[in-house]
Amino acid sequence: MGSGLSQDQDSQQNQELRNTSPQRHHNDAAVLNEEPRKIMPQSSKSTETNKTTEPTRVLRFPHNYEEILEEADSSVDRSSMDKLYDQLYAGVFFNQKRKKYWVDKKSNGNCFMLYARDLLITWAENNRFWHWPLVQESSDVLLPSAELLDVCWLEIHGRFNTVRLSPGLIYEVVFIVMLKDPAYGWENPVNLRLILPDGSRQGHTENMMEKPREKWIEIPAGEFMTSADQKNGEIEFSLYEYEGGNWKRGLVIKGAVLRPKA
Repeated sequence: MGSGLSQDQDSQQNQELRNTSPQRHHNDAAVLNEEPRKIMPQSSKSTETNKTTEPTRVLRFPHNYEEILEEADSSVDRSSMDKLYDQLYAGVFFNQKRKKYWVDKKSNGNCFMLYARDLLITWAENNRFWHWPLVQESSDVLLPSAELLDVCWLEIHGRFNTVRLSPGLIYEVVFIVMLKDPAYGWENPVNLRLILPDGSRQGHTENMMEKPREKWIEIPAGEFMTSADQKNGEIEFSLYEYEGGNWKRGLVIKGAVLRPKA
């Protein structure tokens, strides 16, 4: 009798094992394996794969940049595109730090700064009328500015060839100046003028009495459109006032900027 009960038990156990199909074991294992997958972070290999599938940003070289960089005061690192563009965005000096060239990130357009020493200023070399204090251009660069001491004939001109400007953009020309106390003699507005290569002119006046003191401000001279088929040539931009007869003091000239209009 004891031996019969043992056979029945063995038979029942064998039947249960037969009823437990391989498919059921497979499903249980799948569930166990799936749970950790939900909480595990994405593998580094997968992340790297995704990075490689991202579209590559196409860089457009700035207009005539190689020719411009040939005149830089110091050599430009071209060992990689990143290094080259870092320098183009930061700007490079040329003409013995009388000019600066950089590229506008938004428009990829060429920008230029003509510092005070690169402008034509009437009586600038007479220390009774003007002197040349250094101003901070960057953390490690000091450049001369032109500070008006006392003059009744104010006349400042700049010239630039448009062949170096990027085509298809609206450019603006602005003077960077400061009114430094004690500033006086500015009751009459100053005149701004822009002459384009085709001879056309733009002009307006600015009331300096309304401008803030002791900070750099922008005085616009004019704006124009560049195009690939336009007649390139020299533009001239001016800031002047000599008809009022007032003796003037306190104007500091940092320079003039040519840049794509925002």
